[in-house]
Amino acid sequence: MRELTAPQADDLYELISERSTSGGSLVLTSKGSPVDWYPLFPNPVVAESLLDRLINTSHQVFMNGPSYRPNKRPGGKDQPQTQNKEVG
Repeated sequence: MRELTAPQADDLYELISERSTSGGSLVLTSKGSPVDWYPLFPNPVVAESLLDRLINTSHQVFMNGPSYRPNKRPGGKDQPQTQNKEVG
């Protein structure tokens, strides 16, 4: 995730806040921990409030292990190997 502008941060705050109070579902994925999100917000008060609501009303699933992405690359384990043929 990259740094948010003030309007983006406010929009995200409204979404998280609404979902946490209404009981609506929201699925978020991140490679980083919530602590790593603080510098991405221009206003530390919004960051603290958003992350507080998000963390305290969520079920966190931590997945450790090797990434599946390398297997999906061309030439990866799951891809058929092709031979280069010279045209001539």
